[in-house]
Amino acid sequence: MTDTIEARPARKSSANARRPSPGRPSRRASENRAGYAFLAPWLLGFIALTAGPMAASAYLAFTDYHTIRGGEWIGFDNFERLFDDPLFMDSVWVTVKYAVIGTPIKLAAALGVAMLLNNRRRGQGAYRSLFYAPSLIGASVSIAIVWRAIFNDDGAVDNIGQVFGLPEGGWIGNPDLIMPMMVLLTTWQFGAPMVIFLAGLKQIPNELYEAAQVDGAGPLRRFTRITLPMLSPVLFFNLVLETIHSFQVFGSAYIIAQGGHGPDNSLLFYTLYLYESGFGPRGQLGYAAAMAWLLVIAVGIITLIFFRTSRYWVYYAGEGR
Repeated sequence: MTDTIEARPARKSSANARRPSPGRPSRRASENRAGYAFLAPWLLGFIALTAGPMAASAYLAFTDYHTIRGGEWIGFDNFERLFDDPLFMDSVWVTVKYAVIGTPIKLAAALGVAMLLNNRRRGQGAYRSLFYAPSLIGASVSIAIVWRAIFNDDGAVDNIGQVFGLPEGGWIGNPDLIMPMMVLLTTWQFGAPMVIFLAGLKQIPNELYEAAQVDGAGPLRRFTRITLPMLSPVLFFNLVLETIHSFQVFGSAYIIAQGGHGPDNSLLFYTLYLYESGFGPRGQLGYAAAMAWLLVIAVGIITLIFFRTSRYWVYYAGEGR
């Protein structure tokens, strides 16, 4: 009994020894400070380069602000003016048409090439690099200049078309062909979604195809019943990303149109008109900021629709359906 009583103070003193002294920071506090120190550059960059400009543009959207003479608060007038601006409506139509036509064609090309590259063959790595290369250089200024030279008057495409009896004049000067040319340009840059599709195809068990083949399913039935359902999460991911990217097209359109709108405003993309409104001769930064925020809201709504409707066609492994 005496030994037990004497042992208790010893255990208490050992517990006190493990506690940090009042003037000494704990290890957790030191780790927290180190984490904040490493996070500080990103936080400063986010505040200065992202959050700050977003807050400034949100304020400018409600002002009649010009680059030279400043501006004043006008409330929702900029947003009301947008829907009375015929050039704004043309830019919306051109961008929506580009997104609706170009995105499915680009994804279809990416999926088709990914399925071809998924088969084992000699030099597979070289083929993958070759098909991915346009995505590395496709958004550059030099490629847009080359693309304009190829499809312009007396370009390579125009000369080849004349051999087959097609009318001359090039695609850039033709309002009916300039949008297909832009769709062809974005389809040519299918490398990024192709790589994502290829990664998704590698995750599909080969036993499913073998069982379907034994049951007599042909290639088309195996594609619609196995490949597409198992690949639907990857398809959904690529669809969202490429749709957002299609609403952000700017550099290639600006260079091909040489700062203009193209014939019959056929190259007046939304971002191109936004840039022209804010940094062109008119310098209407408030009007351009309203356009930018309307684009953010529209893309957010489209993305929300995609997520809401994905439950009907996107299949995740482990879900009971």
